[in-house]
Amino acid sequence: MNIHEYQGKEILRKYGVAVPNGKVAFSPEEAVKVAKELGSNVIVVKAQIHAGGRGKAGGVKIAKNLEEVRTYAKELLGKILVTHQTGPEGKEIKRLYIEEGSDIKKEYYLSFVLDRATSRVTLMGSEEGGMDIEEVAETSPEKIFKEVIDPVTGLLPFQARRMAFNMNIPAKLVNKASKLMLGLYQAFVEKDASILEINPLVVTGNDEVVALDAKFNFDANALYRHKDIVELRDYDEEDPKEIEASKYDLSYIPLDGNIGCMVNGAGLAMATMDTISYYGGKPANFLDVGGGATTEKVTEAFKIILSDPNVKGIFVNIFGGIMKCDVIAEGVITAAKQLGLKVPLVVRLEGTNVDLGKELLNASGLNIVAADSMADGAEKIVELVG
Repeated sequence: MNIHEYQGKEILRKYGVAVPNGKVAFSPEEAVKVAKELGSNVIVVKAQIHAGGRGKAGGVKIAKNLEEVRTYAKELLGKILVTHQTGPEGKEIKRLYIEEGSDIKKEYYLSFVLDRATSRVTLMGSEEGGMDIEEVAETSPEKIFKEVIDPVTGLLPFQARRMAFNMNIPAKLVNKASKLMLGLYQAFVEKDASILEINPLVVTGNDEVVALDAKFNFDANALYRHKDIVELRDYDEEDPKEIEASKYDLSYIPLDGNIGCMVNGAGLAMATMDTISYYGGKPANFLDVGGGATTEKVTEAFKIILSDPNVKGIFVNIFGGIMKCDVIAEGVITAAKQLGLKVPLVVRLEGTNVDLGKELLNASGLNIVAADSMADGAEKIVELVG
């Protein structure tokens, strides 16, 4: 789960991390009101979307007076912002962060990430912060430093200081920088984050070390422990089908193909999509109904697949272990009858209660094409759709 920059900064304030003052605004009038309250000579008007690269895409404006704040707010609100992370479709700006300006002396990059290679939280830092950090990572990886953190001890002060020295933070500010890093690490661990990125981290003209941006990603499996984080979820930033899927504990990701997939198990789902691609088709989604699905859950999964107008055919590929084939069959039949199935449907069932599942499908009166294997099913649905 992602949150907005202004929400991330509110979290960081509670951990003693220095961030500029600011507030969220949903209209030009609100933006001007917040700017008045801040009373700063320079005001930054920032688009709030769940994507990086806002600065390069024109989503961050520097205003010198209240009239400019109003002008920029009108210009940004409702605009579709296209960045390297949004894809060509972009994202609509529905809220702004109005923040006091900072006297930036130097920009740096700082982040905490989960490194799957070491199974450890890793602190990453560079003196080349700002809008071109991706380019730095690609062309000059030696400028990015890492500190692997032992989960027993946590981030140690000497590691934070070493990172500050490696990043070439002025010697007199090393202690401030290391204190900020320790606060960031505490927030990362206590809030069960999977990414915490500060880009840029800045040193100001009055020798403060400040987090000028804040990007948080949270582990969805730990959200039950953090009701305060769940309340920050912005449904406008998510695909409606993904939102609906999450209500039924379904793992769903939309793709740009035309063959809907319903599978149990993430590994089998990936293999199914690969097999469809091998036979020249394009998957419309990744959908894992899991091992303990009910008829209701399967029905909802089917509805979500069919809510995508690009879907021209569906492949149901089930290997029943914990998941029973007859439950899948009942869900498919219920959904198909409720929605009036008009696209080709190929079903491959194997495992627990497979004969009962096939019997139910055969007796349903639905136009279902049976498949003997995953490859057979993928080939058939590609042929039917093509």
